[in-house]
Amino acid sequence: MSSSGKDHLGASSSEPLPVIIVGNGPSGICLSYLLSGYTPYVKPDAVHPHPLLQRKLTEAPGVSILDQDLDYLSEGLEGRSQSPVALLFDALLRPDTDFGGHMKSVLTWKHQEEHAIPHVVLGRNLPGGAWHSIEGSMVTLSQGQWMGLPDLEVKDWMQKKRRGLRNSRATAGDIAHYYRDYVVKKGLGHNFVSGAVVTAVEWGTPNPNSCGAQDSSPLFQVSGFLSRDQGRQPFSLWARNVVLATGTFDSPARLGIPGEALPFIHHELSALEAATRVGALTPASDPVLIIGAGLSAADAVLYARHYNIPVIHAFRRAVDDPGLVFNQLPKMLYPEYHKVHQMMREQSILSPSPYEGYRSLPGHRLLCFKEDCQAVFQDLKGVEKVFEVSLVLVLIGSHPDLSFLPGAGADFAVDPDQPLSTKRNPIDVDPFTYQSTRQEGLYAMGPLAGDNFVRFVQGGALAVASSLLRKETRKPP
Repeated sequence: MSSSGKDHLGASSSEPLPVIIVGNGPSGICLSYLLSGYTPYVKPDAVHPHPLLQRKLTEAPGVSILDQDLDYLSEGLEGRSQSPVALLFDALLRPDTDFGGHMKSVLTWKHQEEHAIPHVVLGRNLPGGAWHSIEGSMVTLSQGQWMGLPDLEVKDWMQKKRRGLRNSRATAGDIAHYYRDYVVKKGLGHNFVSGAVVTAVEWGTPNPNSCGAQDSSPLFQVSGFLSRDQGRQPFSLWARNVVLATGTFDSPARLGIPGEALPFIHHELSALEAATRVGALTPASDPVLIIGAGLSAADAVLYARHYNIPVIHAFRRAVDDPGLVFNQLPKMLYPEYHKVHQMMREQSILSPSPYEGYRSLPGHRLLCFKEDCQAVFQDLKGVEKVFEVSLVLVLIGSHPDLSFLPGAGADFAVDPDQPLSTKRNPIDVDPFTYQSTRQEGLYAMGPLAGDNFVRFVQGGALAVASSLLRKETRKPP
């Protein structure tokens, strides 16, 4: 932890911070960069390939993107995101990437300290967030160039590290290292506090004498603890704005069936890695049962296959279901995932095995787990089947953990009557500021706001930074 971070956390009587960011993944890092005075301008000689956007960019020469009307600039843009500001920032950073081009960004960056807004970024892990929890050899879903943050391209960083992209994609280990390095290279480290677990975000009015408040405006109180070798160190901070950037990997989804709490049942790929590393799983073991039909489950299959560990792969959908993610990925870019899909399609537990050590159970529903390492299934015909397994991985998605918010954040979702979901029911935010529609001063970005790819979370950071800069400008001295 930086000395500045220590100062903030150790001084509960200090002036309320303008901004606290909860989450130190790509979203939080990008926002910290923008709040640290790094300001995007359009290069004077740049010509954007999108004619309408190019015309708009020439209307305010010399004016930073942060100070322009993001609604106006993003109007008419189309792409792979539902967020207009995400499409705008992506178009400025990677002008022709969706057409296979490699045109340089039309932006140039100036470090203007007078535009910096003091802030703290709280995260459980090192800067990079959940990327440090992913097995390092796993290859990213997105192309390597789409994993980068402003003003430091991944390919340039990797060349200096004498690393290379694999089929245009990077490993999770390289990306985690890149994000941590980005914070250092851009001089952002003093804003980041690692090992910080937030347990409560509440609204309140601090004591003016103890918090330096000059009025009775409601403020946010952020409480939690620092996880250290010597134990837990509690902290409590006040801030005028809180940005939620915690991502979606905090709480793995569960099946909710009997026996799911048994010790051989796990909900993270790291359990398979750990068991393999210590020799608890070998090619002679009973099969590992992998449940799920998404990319995490496919990663687990690939990992187990690499070590020749036998696999039973169970999923409820049909293998030809158009909703399966494999059917949405180009085969040329993602050959390993399409290989898993091919295995799922061609191999059933009831047929001779074309893939030694792999069995698939399409259309099967898990009923329960038994203490003697057994899994009980029901097939499409209602027939029950029992399998002996050594370890179970339930990889059916994950949910954001917003237990530190009142009502676990459900009241802030688009549909407050339904569970919060990054894909189906994200936090309801203004599309051009990313401020909650239900609570002034509370922002959400990244997957919490429906932006599920690093490429597009940066637009949320742009929207939040623009909004906060306008607030600070209006704030009386």
